[in-house]
Amino acid sequence: MCAVAGIRRGVIFTEPVTGPSLGELLLAHPGETCELLTRPFAELRPLHQPGSLSRLDPSGVIGERSIAGTFLRKFNGLSGAAYVDRLGAERCGPGPREETVDLVRGSVDRLRRLRMALPSTESTTLAYGDLKPEHVFFPDGPDGRPVLLDPGLLRASPMTDLAKLISRTVLFLAAHRPSAGTAWRVVGGIEKFAESQVTGLSGRDRDVLLRGLLTLWLMDTVNILTTYLSAPAALPLPALGAALVDRAVPVSSLVDVVSEALTDRAAVRDVWDLAISMALAVAS
Repeated sequence: MCAVAGIRRGVIFTEPVTGPSLGELLLAHPGETCELLTRPFAELRPLHQPGSLSRLDPSGVIGERSIAGTFLRKFNGLSGAAYVDRLGAERCGPGPREETVDLVRGSVDRLRRLRMALPSTESTTLAYGDLKPEHVFFPDGPDGRPVLLDPGLLRASPMTDLAKLISRTVLFLAAHRPSAGTAWRVVGGIEKFAESQVTGLSGRDRDVLLRGLLTLWLMDTVNILTTYLSAPAALPLPALGAALVDRAVPVSSLVDVVSEALTDRAAVRDVWDLAISMALAVAS
């Protein structure tokens, strides 16, 4: 992980890191996607080991950092409904805005119910918390050891890091819209990487993990998309955020379609295949 330069008033300052980011390497070497995703995830093994929670001072545990915690904070009660109604008010044209709001509203209702079936959040492990392509660099090139930036440690299972890495990588693709061939290779690599994390599990355990992974993936996607959509027009967005606003309808459609399939209790393997096909659609 990145070297810490200092801490001031609870803010960590890290040493600068050079080299290509994970996102840049995925676009340049799409056929190596599984390996490129596996390498930073493997760096987190010490955090993902049972008992690692003891390494974090209890005062440093912030529940709202979790995917589900962020989702509930954003979409809670009447304030959450009003928040959804205002999405894109200063960012989108009338047609796309109305379609996006309708899609998000339905998805949020389903995800609130799906959250109740998530595996217990009680865990003795830690999650990195903000694992995404922009936070992983390879100073020594694609074959070297990755450096991870900007941790947001929280008490959670490794599924949290897995879901966020998949969600943010798909959003990265949706924003950059590479060629069809590149998108196909990267999404295929994402699928292979995810499959490698459930190898060896029994059929039931595998289904439980995949259902939870899909739910967290969708929650994280709607968390990020709505953050950008709700930003005032006067607030400059990063390039990725501006691109996702333009792609709000297809991205929110992914969440809508997959959350509906999960709610209908379709076979989780079929829902997983659907999610991968939808990811490919928004990426290319």
